[in-house]
Amino acid sequence: MNSIVTEQKITNNNFSIKNTLNLLAEHSTIVVFLTMMFAAYFLSDKFYSVANITNVLRQSVPLGLVSLGMLYVILTGGIDLSVGSIMALVSVVVALVIPEYGVFFAVCSAVIVATLMGSCAGGLVAYFKIAPFIATLAMMTIARGLALIVSKGQPIFVDDVAFVDFGTGYFMGLPLPVYVFLFFSILAHFIYKKTTFGRLVISIGSNETATRFAGIPVERYKFAVYALSGMACGVAGVIAATRTGVGSPVLGLSFELDAIAAVVVGGASLAGGRGTVFKTIIGVLILSVISNLMNLMNISGYLQQIVKGVIIILAVVLESLKTKQ
Repeated sequence: MNSIVTEQKITNNNFSIKNTLNLLAEHSTIVVFLTMMFAAYFLSDKFYSVANITNVLRQSVPLGLVSLGMLYVILTGGIDLSVGSIMALVSVVVALVIPEYGVFFAVCSAVIVATLMGSCAGGLVAYFKIAPFIATLAMMTIARGLALIVSKGQPIFVDDVAFVDFGTGYFMGLPLPVYVFLFFSILAHFIYKKTTFGRLVISIGSNETATRFAGIPVERYKFAVYALSGMACGVAGVIAATRTGVGSPVLGLSFELDAIAAVVVGGASLAGGRGTVFKTIIGVLILSVISNLMNLMNISGYLQQIVKGVIIILAVVLESLKTKQ
């Protein structure tokens, strides 16, 4: 009788440990973020200053916006390498248009240009059946080339005070760009959770063949997610230009890698069908905090690139382990 009770206790303990490990694996993104925030207290005495925290939030906005668009692309099993180049083109367009037509028209024009660039990539992927990697690589080169041609390879300074003030301004203690990011985050979460579009995007990434047999126009949704990613890049490019006051043809270099890293660190699967808006935002914050901490600790930018690469590898390995469970 005693041996039976003992075996039952061991079984219960093993079950409890397994459940705990599964729970930690499921919420690993949040665990990593909280652990990092705890460690930051000891790594730098400047990290938790009000000025630094607001700086981290402000710098996170462009990456956050691009990552939200990238999430929808990755949910379908695709990838978008053009995001950084589209941001550069947008910043140049808005800087050129403002002096002639004003801020409102310039911002609308820039976002429309970005959406069209994303739509071109989406059309190549959805209707011409070109691999997302190739299609968006081509659009990356085209967008960067256009940005360099239009700007003649030089940064274009924006003199409009209201435009620049938005990027550096505050409301209720938070940088103004953060409110833009909050708005788009809520919108992205609503689309993901509450709309047919969000459910079908996940379905396409999970099983495209079954979704197609169900009569769903898969091409239309694939086209839409790349257009959505382009629009997100448009808003991100405008926000980046407001922060620096410059339209730069070299803006967003390697930004596509940061966005992919943020989405993957947030628990999304590169195979498609799995990922959430909330965890993507946490992934963005993880990367932003790591970069900020390394800057505060005077770690070189070259080493920071290595750290980001290691983070991506660890995130993918962890995701594969969760898939096997």
